[in-house]
Amino acid sequence: MAGAAVLKALWTLRPRTLAVTSGRFPAPVEGFLPPASRVLYPPWRSSPVRTLQLCSASCAGHNKWSKVKHIKGPKDEARGRMFMKFGMMIKIAVKEGGSNPDTNINLAHILEQCRSKNMPKASVEAAIKSAEKAKPASQHMFEARGPGGCLLLIEVLTDNNSRSHQEIKRLLNKNGGMLSEGARHNFNRRGVVVVPGQNISTERALELAIEAGAEDVQETEDEEEQPLLQFICDMTDVRKVRGSLEELGMQITSAGLEFVPRTLTSLDQDQLGAASTLIEALNDCPDVVRIWDNIQADG
Repeated sequence: MAGAAVLKALWTLRPRTLAVTSGRFPAPVEGFLPPASRVLYPPWRSSPVRTLQLCSASCAGHNKWSKVKHIKGPKDEARGRMFMKFGMMIKIAVKEGGSNPDTNINLAHILEQCRSKNMPKASVEAAIKSAEKAKPASQHMFEARGPGGCLLLIEVLTDNNSRSHQEIKRLLNKNGGMLSEGARHNFNRRGVVVVPGQNISTERALELAIEAGAEDVQETEDEEEQPLLQFICDMTDVRKVRGSLEELGMQITSAGLEFVPRTLTSLDQDQLGAASTLIEALNDCPDVVRIWDNIQADG
C-alpha cells in the first residue's frame, strides 16, 4: 500500500525515530515526548499531524536489568510478593473508581493482569472485598533521584504517612538516592498496551499503531529478553486501542495505565547495578506498590 511505502522510506532515512504525517489524523493531545536527542520534528502541535515513533530497544522500556550480572532484577519478584502488590494495586483502583470493573477501567486492567499471572480467583475476590472494607489508607507518590541522576516515581499505599516517608527516605539515602521534588514532571500518565513482538517488522508495527489509534509504538523486552511492542495511547483510549489490536489479530500481554518518561537517563554498568539494588530495596518495602523510572542502559 502507499502508506506502507512512505513508512518504509521514512524508516530508511531515520532507523529509529520517525514522524508519520497525514491529514486524516486528528491533532494529537499532550502526551509522550521522546528524548530530545532523538526528535526530528517539533513537539506536539495544533496542526493535523499524528506523530508515531518506534524506539530502539535501548530506548524506553528495554530490559536494562538483563545487563546487571549477579543482581536480581527488580521485577523478578517471588509469586507471593507479586500477588501482594496486585492486592495493593486493587485497593488503589477501588479507592479511585469503585469496585465495578465495568465502570472502573483501571481496575479492569489490573484484574486482567492478575489473571495473566495466574493469581487465584479467590485471592482476587478477597482483595476487592478487603479494599471495600479497608480502614482508611492514603496513596502517595514519592519523587526521587537515584544513581547516575536517574529519576524515580515511588507509589505508596499507607495508613501512616510519617512512617512511610521516613522509610522511603532511609532506603534512598542508604542506596545512593534521595528524595527530589520535580521528578514527576518528567513523566506522563499514559495508556500502555503490550503485545508480543516476535516476527513483527518495523513497518508492520507502525501500521498496527496507526490502525489501532495509538500515538506511539516502542520496541522493548520482557525479563526473559523476549521482544515486545508497547503501544502508547491516551489514558481514555486503552480499551479502544486494546480492542483494535485484538481485532487485528494481536495477542495482548498486558494493558493499563503507566507513567511514561518524557526523557531518559543513560546509566553505565556500575550505575545500573546501583540503581537495581536501590529499586529492589524499595520493592521490599511493604508500603511500596509500584516504581517507575527513566533509566536507559548504555550500549
